[in-house]
Amino acid sequence: MTPGAIAVLSLSMSTDAFAAAVGRGASHRPALGQALRAGLVFGVIEAITPIIGWSLGLLAAGLIQQIDHWIAFALLAVVGAHMIREGLSRPDAGDGEAAPSRRGGLLALVATAVGTSIDAAAVGVGLAFIGVNIWIVAASIGFTTFVLTTTGMLIGKAVGVRFGKGAELLGGLALIGVGVLILADHLGWIGGLAS
Repeated sequence: MTPGAIAVLSLSMSTDAFAAAVGRGASHRPALGQALRAGLVFGVIEAITPIIGWSLGLLAAGLIQQIDHWIAFALLAVVGAHMIREGLSRPDAGDGEAAPSRRGGLLALVATAVGTSIDAAAVGVGLAFIGVNIWIVAASIGFTTFVLTTTGMLIGKAVGVRFGKGAELLGGLALIGVGVLILADHLGWIGGLAS
């Protein structure tokens, strides 16, 4: 997987955490320390979940090697479509619904981080089938999530929830794009993207 593809994947995997952080920041003005703590929690969890998915995917990779690129594409497309659907259906700040990410406390923060990282586990399964270096990908996803979550918390009050929705939509589209590139590379339509 090229550095560019890893960067797109990392940004895509981080957008749901960013959207949650913007929502959390929109509900109150967090201090820098609170924003950094949220970024660290989201980043660590988002880095661990693709490794878990990758480990599970390795167990099955040998059995389905002939169709691995289709599975990677399908997983990325499903996760991307889910992110797009969530971005389109997420309530606006004035709708009267409080998102779980707006509640305070470490337990609520961890629960939100786990909820937004489930898609990273599914992507990790797909990455096992194409033989990427999961440690580089996981570190990139974790760092990107840390930066975007911290930033989202700090700017949430100024930009509001609508910006987070747009980021989640773009992230979903980018994930589907990465899946298409993996499929195209493995089918020989283009060269060198997943190597």
